Amino acid sequence: MEKTTVVVIGGGATGLGIFRDLSMRGVKTVLIEQCDLAHGTSSRFHGLLHSGGRYAVKDAASAIECIAENRILRSIAKQCVEETEGFFVRLQGEDDAFEQQWVSACQQTGIPTLPVTPQEALRLEPQLTPRLASVYRVPDGAIDGFRLCWQNALSAQRYGGKVLTYTEVVGIEQVNGRVAGVKVRNTLTGQIDSIACDFIVSAAGSWVNRISELVGITVPVKPDRGTLVAFNHRFTSRVVNRLRPPADGDIFVPHGSVTVLGTTSQPAERPDDTVATTAEVLKLLRIGQALFEELPRYRMLRAFAGTRPLYSPDSDGEGREASRNFTIIDHDKDGLAGFASIVGGKLTTYRLMAEKMTDFVCRQLQVTANCRTGFEALIEDPPKQLLTQARRYFPAYGAELAAARLGPKFTAVVDSIKENSDRSQLVCECELVTLAEIETIAADPTTTSLNDIRRRTRMGMGTCQGTFCGLRSIGAVVSNNLLPEKDATEHLKEYLEARWSGIRPILWGNQLREAELTMGIYAATLNIDGAKYHEQE
Repeated sequence: MEKTTVVVIGGGATGLGIFRDLSMRGVKTVLIEQCDLAHGTSSRFHGLLHSGGRYAVKDAASAIECIAENRILRSIAKQCVEETEGFFVRLQGEDDAFEQQWVSACQQTGIPTLPVTPQEALRLEPQLTPRLASVYRVPDGAIDGFRLCWQNALSAQRYGGKVLTYTEVVGIEQVNGRVAGVKVRNTLTGQIDSIACDFIVSAAGSWVNRISELVGITVPVKPDRGTLVAFNHRFTSRVVNRLRPPADGDIFVPHGSVTVLGTTSQPAERPDDTVATTAEVLKLLRIGQALFEELPRYRMLRAFAGTRPLYSPDSDGEGREASRNFTIIDHDKDGLAGFASIVGGKLTTYRLMAEKMTDFVCRQLQVTANCRTGFEALIEDPPKQLLTQARRYFPAYGAELAAARLGPKFTAVVDSIKENSDRSQLVCECELVTLAEIETIAADPTTTSLNDIRRRTRMGMGTCQGTFCGLRSIGAVVSNNLLPEKDATEHLKEYLEARWSGIRPILWGNQLREAELTMGIYAATLNIDGAKYHEQE
């Protein structure tokens, strides 16, 4: 039986932040995630690094936390952050009463706001509607949830932390009213194991109540479902927010070469209720068109959804009425010592949430080490000499992109290309992912599928949505015998199905033509489904 001091359940930003903080303070920690890292809410959101402006009027505490953590993340996680800044926009004909309330609230919560004339705003963002009444600049930004999660994991591993992906907690073991360990199941093999520990932290997001129910404890978390749409190009260089009380479809966030529109808000029946619908897409397009009038003409890449883990100890706060603040629950009061849950919050404040939870755990364990996550970078910048060498092999900006998403593995990728220049060929042209990157990530023990590679490298997340890079990547995997657990066809089908789930709700226009091309390649030419055709007698 494996033995550790703390088990952290949940491989999203909050769980990984706690995992990193505990490891940095010298606490032996194992993190358990039922799928791959960033599989849940931490990758199924609009990617907004909040300035706090969205919460300033109705949730001042959250707004104050956001602006403070916004500044910290720009420093410690700069490879994950795109400093786009943001606009808050009020349209002509809309009531200005909320605007005055918002400006006052931002001043009180310390959020910098700078008025911009409509003329200047249109010069900076020419695709915006000309029906602008008021515009303010705020320090919003874009943040890559996948990259943030993996960089926290890599940092924790440097301090001795251990990650177990595709591992599900199926039981919590206790002795005399105190935690003794967890029983886990490998979701790929079905193997059951136990891990002895002194403390359990549940940071399972929308699944947190399912964890607590293993010991008969109820945590009132209500999953709230939000749907988003990703567009094929970057038609705004800044985050654009509607200057009105938070509502559906009022945020546009640029990410690399794409733009994300979000989000909706409605109660979810299940934590994994993440399939977007065409009706939700049409609703978002209708609302978003008020800010970008040409929006229905833009090509969409995919629609996706995630669930927010909203903490609702009473029935009054649901959906957008629920606070975005976070709560730590000590289950000692429920009769089980050594067990705590953290609920609520948002990705922008994940580090603060992790610090507060780690402080709590360390007090229980009588560990006196201080938190260093607020000033110690997640990963180090690559040496300038290494970047100079890499630019000889990567396309324009490709070396910088690879260094940001690979972290400490970047050196191995550059060495691989130096050894064999053929490995510099692009497998994913949309996201500039090289063969060497695919081979390096596929060889990692935590990688079990093409989708795992996608989450680490962004392969297949651009214009073609896996149509071309899927076939190229499986060729690299098979030729190097890197993912032997399944045959090539199963890997490829699983990868394409994951892409298809987000494409299905937007099948019209250019995206329908793209889908027909994908089906022509994989279903007709390659017969991936293995259909049998017989000649007519």
